[in-house]
Amino acid sequence: MADRALLALALSLGLAACVAESEQNACGADGMQDLVGRDQRVLATMTLPAGTRVIEPGTAVTEDYRPDRLNIDVDAGGTITGVWCG
Repeated sequence: MADRALLALALSLGLAACVAESEQNACGADGMQDLVGRDQRVLATMTLPAGTRVIEPGTAVTEDYRPDRLNIDVDAGGTITGVWCG
């Protein structure tokens, strides 16, 4: 009986990890990590998903979490410092 409980727990944790991982990349950020370190002007040459936020210093953003929304952080010098979903 204990073996079944442990197996069920292991399967549940594995499934939860898969859901969390897929949600973290729901916006496609994993495939855009090569942008980090590049000048933000490269974004003008790209077709970004609707709703993408380019977040520069001082930019006001809402704090609502949307796993399908792409966020691109840019520093004061115009360098992309992060690409993430949320």
